Amino acid sequence: MATNNTSAAPVIWLLTDNKPGHRNQLKGLGNRLRVKAGASLFWISTQDTKVPLWRALLAIPPSLDPSLPQPDLVIAAGSGTHRLLLSLRRRRNAKTLVIMKPSFPRQWVDGAIIPAHDGVAQDQKTLITEGAINTVTPLARITDKPEALILLGGPSTHFDWDDDVVLGQVAHLIGEYPDWRWTITSSRRTPEALKTNIDEFVSAKITVVTPDQTHENWLNHQIAASRAIWVTPDSMSMVCEAATSGVPTGLFQLPERSGSRVANGIWELVKAGYVARWSDHATVMAGKTGQEKALWEADRAAEWVIQRWLAPDIRKRSKSKREST
Repeated sequence: MATNNTSAAPVIWLLTDNKPGHRNQLKGLGNRLRVKAGASLFWISTQDTKVPLWRALLAIPPSLDPSLPQPDLVIAAGSGTHRLLLSLRRRRNAKTLVIMKPSFPRQWVDGAIIPAHDGVAQDQKTLITEGAINTVTPLARITDKPEALILLGGPSTHFDWDDDVVLGQVAHLIGEYPDWRWTITSSRRTPEALKTNIDEFVSAKITVVTPDQTHENWLNHQIAASRAIWVTPDSMSMVCEAATSGVPTGLFQLPERSGSRVANGIWELVKAGYVARWSDHATVMAGKTGQEKALWEADRAAEWVIQRWLAPDIRKRSKSKREST
């Protein structure tokens, strides 16, 4: 699937394993490259393109759709895309970029964008981000309406999940702020018992939504309509999506597991003032979280990519277009 293509537009291939979190990061970066550099985006699914290990190691690309234009940049997210990315790394005039810490030596590709919690040092070929890239755009204005959004995850390797603790905190918020409208959404990891208990909250002012009842842009639309967001801390992507919006965001309280890099990354976002702890719930609901700077890592990453690889091509193609007219 492609965006509108022009002769002056950089061509970018996005390699996806179709896992929602990985696709979300690709889409977030791709959207900003389209806006800032006029890039044409072409999605390639690894489910349709199998690459044996020997092709990856020898950088021999598989057969691809011949209608695909030559790429200026190939971006991959998710370990399932690594073989295809490596097989394309010697393609003429194309740079290769991996999102997240790869399972192969980083010097095999031209660049990497890696979240800080993965513990990798920034260098000339590596951009370190605060949390995960996503598709959310910071809001120019937060609604005045008393609308709140609750995002529930589930058991993970990073926090000790407890249905009763989460349910108790949800009930506390709803009880403390009865005049607000609440939208509660679960994830595919949310335990069935908790979902059953959450369903009992449904009323004129409380809506409960399951993943099957949402569409691709549902979360972005719901975030834009919210004055406060509450998130369980087990999902870095959910936390970063809420924080990027600029809507006052708080975290439900769950004990973190020792040594979890993701948990450490979450608390770094707390220290930076992007999100608040459960103990500060009154501050979140009052809209006074003190967040001074925007967390828009997709935009910052796009700027890094453009300055590193695309800016010379954009200038060259623009000049060529002028000379041909």
